[in-house]
Amino acid sequence: MTRLLGLSGSLRKGSFNSALLRNAAELAPDGVSFDIRTLHGIPLYNADEEAAHGLPDAVASLKEAIIAADGVLLATPEYNNGIPGVFKNAIDWASRPPDDIARVFHGRHFAILGASPGGFGTLLAQNHWLPVL
Repeated sequence: MTRLLGLSGSLRKGSFNSALLRNAAELAPDGVSFDIRTLHGIPLYNADEEAAHGLPDAVASLKEAIIAADGVLLATPEYNNGIPGVFKNAIDWASRPPDDIARVFHGRHFAILGASPGGFGTLLAQNHWLPVL
């Protein structure tokens, strides 16, 4: 069984990107399980808070979901020609502490997709993911 995690980078209830992930899950072939998540509940990264309290529960849950997946689909909106802050923030948190980076990210396949009513779609945001990942 191949396990895919779909992360929607939009917090909007009517998100095109969440809908895109739902459609991808419906079209997934037999033998593929699909876990779709949003980034609700992940606070803004703050190193002082991390040092004082450790990882928030929402971040720990996100990291475990990434680790459990064979591949991750990042469904990204495009805000002002780039990655939404909430999405970049989630990846910043997931890379904490630095000793966990290999456990969370290495050996895992990531794909970037996006949906938008705009003329360029999410082309610029997808390009901005390259140095992040």
